[in-house]
Amino acid sequence: MTLAEQLTAVTKKTERLIALCDALQQENALLKQQQELLNTSISDSNGKIAELEEKVRVLKLAKSVADTGEKTLDIKQKINEFVREIDKCIVLLKK
Repeated sequence: MTLAEQLTAVTKKTERLIALCDALQQENALLKQQQELLNTSISDSNGKIAELEEKVRVLKLAKSVADTGEKTLDIKQKINEFVREIDKCIVLLKK
């Protein structure tokens, strides 16, 4: 193999490596975007889980209050207070 042929072969291999590198960089960028989307989705899901857990806690508390025989109006007021507290917590979590 002559020197010119060797140089051509090296040039072609270099071009293939550059093309492969470009393809891998594009794939890497796509994977990073997918990761961001998944992280956002996880974060949203965690927020919803926390909100639902808080609602469950309030409902359990409301049920326990209802079992004590208090008046319906008092119970509704307590539930409204808890809901306002939850809303405040959600606003703080979103900051």
